[in-house]
Amino acid sequence: MARTPRSTAAEAAAALSATPAETPAAPASQAPRTRTSAIDRAVQILDALQEANRPATAYEVARMVGAPLSTVYSIINDLVEKNLLARRLDGTIWLGSRLYGYGLTYASSLDYLAVANEEMQRLSAEVEETVQVCGLEEGMMIVLQMAEGPGHFRVTSRVGSRVPLNWTASGRLLVGHLPDAERIAFFAEHAQASPTGRAETRPKVLAQIARDALDARLSIQIGESDASVACLAAPVLDNTGTCVFTISIVMPEAKAVLGTERYAQAVQDVAARIEARLGWRHREQGATA
Repeated sequence: MARTPRSTAAEAAAALSATPAETPAAPASQAPRTRTSAIDRAVQILDALQEANRPATAYEVARMVGAPLSTVYSIINDLVEKNLLARRLDGTIWLGSRLYGYGLTYASSLDYLAVANEEMQRLSAEVEETVQVCGLEEGMMIVLQMAEGPGHFRVTSRVGSRVPLNWTASGRLLVGHLPDAERIAFFAEHAQASPTGRAETRPKVLAQIARDALDARLSIQIGESDASVACLAAPVLDNTGTCVFTISIVMPEAKAVLGTERYAQAVQDVAARIEARLGWRHREQGATA
C-alpha cells in the first residue's frame, strides 16, 4: 500500500468538517455545524459497519445511524477518498485499507495486549476451551482478543463484538473497582435484559455482585446471556487496583455444571501471571473504593 503524505491527516479532518458549499453564517438562534458533529457522524458510520460486520449500501448505513442519506453519502465519499472506507464493485461500502494500518500501529503500542495474547493462547491450549481477553468500551464489554478451543463448541461472539456488562462474567469485573455509587449508577444506565431472561438487571444487586467478584478475583456466569454458554473470568488489575481488562474461559454450560474448580484456578493463575509480567502488583484483595 503506497504511503500518503502526513498532511493528508489534516486534509481528512478538514474534509469531514466541510459542507457541500459555502453558506452564510447561521443565525444566533441556530446551532452552527461544527467539526465535531461531522467527525461524530463519521465515527457512527464506521461503528455501524463494524457492528454489522459486512459491507452495506449507503442507504443501509444511513438507516443504521439514523441520518439523512445525503449527509451520509457526502461523508462516505470523503472517507472513501481518504481510504478510510472502500467502495466495492457492487457499490457497497466497507472499511478501508488505511484503517488497517492505524489498527496495526495502535495494537503494537499496547504491550499489555501482546502479553495477554501470549497468555491467552497458552491457557486455551491448557484447558482446551475458548479463551477471551475483554475490555470496557462505552458502557459495554468488548472482546479484544480470542483464541478458539480445539473442540466442536464455538462461541458466537467475535473480536470487536460488544455485549452488555451485566450479561457476562467479565463485564462485572470491569467495573468492580469503581466506588459503590458509581457502580450503581453505571448499571442503572447500562444494564439490559438478556435473551435468556436470566441476567440480573437490578443496579444495586449488580453493583454488589461486581464488587464481590473483584474481591474474589473470579466471576462466573452460567447461561445468563446464552442458554448453552458458561464463562469464568479473572480480572487483570494495574497498580492502582483498576481492572484494565479480563481474561476468561468460555465453555459449554453442560461442562461447567459438572465442576468449575480446575478452570477457575487456571484463569486466576493466568491473570496473576499477566500482572507479574507487566509489572503490576498482584493484590490478594480487591482495590478499596
